[in-house]
Amino acid sequence: MITNTHPRKKNLAWKLAAIPVAALVVIQCIQEPLESKAVTAEIQAPKEVMAIFERSCYDCHSNNQELPWYNKIAPVSWQVNKDITRAREVLNFSEWGHLSKKEQVGKFWGILNMVKSGKMPLPRYTRVHPGATVTPAEIETIKGYVLSITDRQPADSNTIKAATQAYDQWKEKKTTKNNPPVSPNGIVYSDEFKSWKVISMSTLYDKSMRVIYGNDIAVKAIREENFHPWPDGAIVVKAVWEQIENQYGEVRPGKFINAQFMVKDAARYQDTEGWGFAKFNGEALTPTGKTVNFATISCISCHRQLAKETGFLFNVPLKLNPAK
Repeated sequence: MITNTHPRKKNLAWKLAAIPVAALVVIQCIQEPLESKAVTAEIQAPKEVMAIFERSCYDCHSNNQELPWYNKIAPVSWQVNKDITRAREVLNFSEWGHLSKKEQVGKFWGILNMVKSGKMPLPRYTRVHPGATVTPAEIETIKGYVLSITDRQPADSNTIKAATQAYDQWKEKKTTKNNPPVSPNGIVYSDEFKSWKVISMSTLYDKSMRVIYGNDIAVKAIREENFHPWPDGAIVVKAVWEQIENQYGEVRPGKFINAQFMVKDAARYQDTEGWGFAKFNGEALTPTGKTVNFATISCISCHRQLAKETGFLFNVPLKLNPAK
């Protein structure tokens, strides 16, 4: 038996179906367009390297986006615009020439580390844009170019001896408690971390060596995998040195570069996911940044994109319990 749907039910069904369509139309009127920025000092590299960057990186890390139509429709565009804004803060190929030669080499090593580890391009980006995936052969192309612009001569015995002495002096050196260096956001340098537990280590192709220390609260959180979120009071310090390499490929700490502090205080650092960032550079421990907002631009952008699953902290050494 065939029954006809009542006219009132038909009208109600049409009205209900029209609601999400109307809402989609309305939200198109309230979105903010992506900030348009000029190409001021574009990166210069061999054409085979540029081809990889332009295909896999430029849609986020440049001022020259070629986005498909569906990335321009809200609410998708809201997340896309946010990702691009944050990506530009970390690395912008359209403003590359404003960096010093040393900074450019460091950025190149950072790029190589990210693509080699599979963290860049972001997996959620390559799922929608599979053509942006960087192949193993392309990673080798990038690596070859970065090696070609990097001085990696082994150190002689005198340099290694001097570096060892400098490292021993660093371990013994104490900063004056009456006048310690202070970051613009109020984080105070302290030597206490030298007696904390080492929670991780890392080395980068940029000839740096990093040792990561954690206070008791941070160590307990790692042991219990309790970092979604990290407890207030957790402090992590990454001490960074240049690598000294001998003719046999053995490496050890060389010149001290900086000490990077992360202090967890959810109420105080709401704009940076509850973490306060500070960096103290060189033997003088000169703080990075001129204003309290430096961490918003120079630190948290990378941590948001690449370390969300570990509570925005890199180099967590244990098996992960994904965030609920």
